[in-house]
Amino acid sequence: MVAKLYSHQEEALGLLRSGKVLVGGVGSGKSRVGASWALSQADESKIIVITTARKRDSLEWEGEFAALGADFEEVTIESWNNISRFDSNSGLVYIFDEQRIVGNGAWVQSFLKIAKNNSWILLSATPGDTWLDYVPLFIANGYYKNRTEFAERHVVWDRFAKYPKVKKYLDTGLLEARRRKILVPMPAERHTRRNRSYIPMDYDKETYDLISKKRVDPWNRKPYKNAAGVCYGLRRCVNSNRSRVDHIRLVARRRKKLIVFYNFDYERDILLELQDEFNIAEWNGHNHQPIPTTDSWVYLVQYTAGAEGWNCVETDTIVFYSLNYSWKILEQAEGRIDRINTPFTDLHYFYFISESGIDSAIQKAVQEKGVFNERIFAHNL
Repeated sequence: MVAKLYSHQEEALGLLRSGKVLVGGVGSGKSRVGASWALSQADESKIIVITTARKRDSLEWEGEFAALGADFEEVTIESWNNISRFDSNSGLVYIFDEQRIVGNGAWVQSFLKIAKNNSWILLSATPGDTWLDYVPLFIANGYYKNRTEFAERHVVWDRFAKYPKVKKYLDTGLLEARRRKILVPMPAERHTRRNRSYIPMDYDKETYDLISKKRVDPWNRKPYKNAAGVCYGLRRCVNSNRSRVDHIRLVARRRKKLIVFYNFDYERDILLELQDEFNIAEWNGHNHQPIPTTDSWVYLVQYTAGAEGWNCVETDTIVFYSLNYSWKILEQAEGRIDRINTPFTDLHYFYFISESGIDSAIQKAVQEKGVFNERIFAHNL
């Protein structure tokens, strides 16, 4: 039986054309719409999906095409790391999954080569924060020859900055109009509710003050060399407190199945202590383990390795052991369990946050949809 699209997916599919960006929230069903569009365009052409390594390895895209009755002989799934393999292809149909074409690096150059000679769409929950983020998409759609032309027409640089910094953009009305032509919004009516709880955590104030005032690493007694070092030390002081892992035990006993997001290896070392009581699996730079199939489990996920590119509808609970600097990463992480096909209505997100200055500053930055700036924070200590 071939899967049917929801009404919001059908509407978006009708608006898709080559060169468009399908914009939908995490878990809104962009992949199913993208696969439907590719099949409608392919005819005798081969379909190439460029996605994250995890999505490639999990066979998630194969599942999307299988649900639509596709023949896998004509579908290739590859990761962004290998996009250059397709630079010289022409006449094919491409789906670019997740926004990776920001800046002017190798992935962007390969994307532009592919876009010139093939049909393509891009799927993204967050296509760009600044106008510079949209430059590759504007170039691929023929609005500008290159990044230099865009900058000459629309960018005023800050002459007094120590690094290339935009002072303001020019003719933003034109940019808005061009962005509207490219983006295909896909708002979804969700049956889920996101319930966020901010749980106060303890921290060692004496050690925190030593780091912030003396700029000294309390673990090796060496001075910190820069703002990144100071912030890392403050976060380690805060995030190593026993109150965090003790509270996870309480949540795990009550919720039975939960995902835990964290940042650093020292946090992982603490979290692995949970193995004495719970069935633990993990996805990070050390292990790529699947989610357990037992009746209760704790799944440890490092943000960088696993904030996107996988889904889980077996639990309604995520614990954020420590905050990430980026609101986008946190949004992606929350979306791992907020899917169209989840059987849960109420989803529960537990954020562990201390009253320390660094936790407060990070929380403020992400709530304002910004990115925490280490240099400014350390300067103001």
